[in-house]
Amino acid sequence: MAVTEASNDDVAGMLRHSLRGFLDEHWRPRGATASSSPAEVSAIWRKLVGQGVAALGAEEGEGGLAEIFVVMAELGRAGCPAPMWSAALANLAISGSQVDVVVDLLERLHSGKAIVAFSFGALDPDPGTGAIEVTDLRATGVLRFVEAAGAATHLLVALDQAHLALIDLGGPGVECVAIRAMGAWGLSEIRLNAAPLMPIPVGTVDLDDLRIKGRAGLTARAYGAARRAFELAVDYAKERHQFGQPIGKFQAIQHKLANCLIALEGVRLIIEHTARLHDGGSDDWRYFADCASAFSGNALRQVSLETQHTFGAIGYAEEHEAPIHFKRVHLDTIALGGASDAKHRLAARLLDVGGAGLPQYDLGPAGNAFREQVRLWLAQNWTGGTKQAFDQRPFAKREFDASFARTIGETGWIGLGWPEQFGGQARSPLEQIAFMETMERGEAPRIGAAIQANALMMFGTSEQQRKYLPEILRGEAMHGMGYSEPQAGSDLAALRTSAIRDGDRWVINGQKIWTTTWWGKYMFLAARTDKDAKPPHAGISMFIVPMDAPGITIRPSVTMYDGTFANIFYDNVRIPAENLIGEVNGGWKVLTGALAFERGLVGGGIVLKVAHAFEQLRSHVIGDRSLADNPIVRDRMATLASEIEIGRQLMMHCAELAADGVTPPEYGAISKVFSGELMERFGEAALDILGMRAALSEQMPGAIDNGRFEQNLRHSLMWVISIGTNEIQRSLIAQRALGLPR
Repeated sequence: MAVTEASNDDVAGMLRHSLRGFLDEHWRPRGATASSSPAEVSAIWRKLVGQGVAALGAEEGEGGLAEIFVVMAELGRAGCPAPMWSAALANLAISGSQVDVVVDLLERLHSGKAIVAFSFGALDPDPGTGAIEVTDLRATGVLRFVEAAGAATHLLVALDQAHLALIDLGGPGVECVAIRAMGAWGLSEIRLNAAPLMPIPVGTVDLDDLRIKGRAGLTARAYGAARRAFELAVDYAKERHQFGQPIGKFQAIQHKLANCLIALEGVRLIIEHTARLHDGGSDDWRYFADCASAFSGNALRQVSLETQHTFGAIGYAEEHEAPIHFKRVHLDTIALGGASDAKHRLAARLLDVGGAGLPQYDLGPAGNAFREQVRLWLAQNWTGGTKQAFDQRPFAKREFDASFARTIGETGWIGLGWPEQFGGQARSPLEQIAFMETMERGEAPRIGAAIQANALMMFGTSEQQRKYLPEILRGEAMHGMGYSEPQAGSDLAALRTSAIRDGDRWVINGQKIWTTTWWGKYMFLAARTDKDAKPPHAGISMFIVPMDAPGITIRPSVTMYDGTFANIFYDNVRIPAENLIGEVNGGWKVLTGALAFERGLVGGGIVLKVAHAFEQLRSHVIGDRSLADNPIVRDRMATLASEIEIGRQLMMHCAELAADGVTPPEYGAISKVFSGELMERFGEAALDILGMRAALSEQMPGAIDNGRFEQNLRHSLMWVISIGTNEIQRSLIAQRALGLPR
């Protein structure tokens, strides 16, 4: 199953489909160093005007940021220099004006008779952009990096926070000089010498907001360009042969392209989310627009680099399409201050007086109400002496609390997402996110056995479901997962633990390692029931093994994160025949189904842990102005915030997919890979920011938060390795989402 760019919004999706077909027919990307003449730019713009894009953003009902971003992304994908960016900014800035000249200009713009170039002038965060001085309604100065000026009839330039200036580019005192940037043509330097202008009050339009929208539009175009080059590289990897096989079969190429897809999906989702918030009237759109720019500045440029690496020398050729996208991505991600200005704004929100933390997501009426219900329950049941006693335990003793599990079992929330026929509440994925988020903020211990319960509901007999599901639901039983072996970690098809049928019993022999929930009541165990099966995974079956059965030897080991896992030896362990889950030799289906279910949830669970830890780190930084005012710390905190939002967007998309059925394994893998490695990056950043005191472990004098941050870093390694290492997940992404060969 390929991961597509399809939007959840039908209107935006239809616009994307229509515009892509139109551009495929009417525009072909020029070579990397070739320039499109003003006549060509004017011609394609007139055709696009006929598609109805010129008026987007002009007024309610004409389309908002969602539609503008779709057009920008498609122009980036097509390598088309049509002046949509400046037209959209003009619409957003002056459509409310009643000045006759402005009304006439907009009419001509929307009909294709005029083309407008746009410059923020001195309001551009990049001082190299230039500025103008105005004397007696005449402008003098230099404006650089102006798009589409060669084909434009008019220029709009910001004078100050309250006014734009309208300048006739065909009038006196105006010189427009084409400039080459990143080896590409398309920008101009406009030299003004007492050029006549008309000042235009912007009324209620906030030009700082307009600049954020402009930068987000460039991010959307850079995304489109990066996505197109990436798609070309994926196709090339399938076709190009080296050493007798397609290069897409090499793990290095697969992992390179999987990384690109993860980044691209994150950018796509946060751009769409920004537009949704803006068009829906939420003030949080500014924060997410800044997160999009902050993340994309590095991510999309890295995609461009990896794309070129995949092409190798063929991608250097001037006639190849890829270089023009490389140049587009780099130009668009540094314009208007790029990631640096976005991070500056994010840091001000997060760390300065009057600032705010990470925004709370709208989880819909049911999700929002349930989040509050769980918060109130925790305030009544997980507070005071009970929680204080739990918090005083060493980290090794905080993973599970039997009393808490039984108490919360009374609510039925352990079966939050279970179908009602199994005693569950059949709550939506968004309600499940509300629960996970609130439990994380309340620092409550883990509950339930979600993976095993799901496997029982999918593959168990009615007798098994009646026996095991109620005690899981009541918080009375935990199930471990007996998968990994000394020679079968990620390669579970190589497992050797055997199960042989003996009358009404199965006899199990073998060894399982790295088992975390070894102290649970049952083990959800994979064993080989056909040693000669071809392929090997066809001879595996799944069993529920009571951990008090004779013949089980448990040897716990302390982990580097102060937890435990165990080597478990099964010596002639006899279990009832009815403990088989699913069919004999059908365990691979049960096993992979359970893992796919877990990966769809685990990425969201990880990023919620990071978000909670980030807020704790933020409180320490705010409390020490030497940290809060440090430019390196501010940059690091802003970067982390943007990455957390990418992780949360991937989590929300998994929830949307789950609401429509089942999250595809490759998408669960995308979320898990990104969030797991984000947890590692966060742990490293926390040590850098807080210093040696943050490295002090629990119960050491002077340890910050009783060693929370350093312990989180040590624990983060588990999330990258468990449930299939991230390297295995990248291979899955490459093969399932991109169609690269095994």
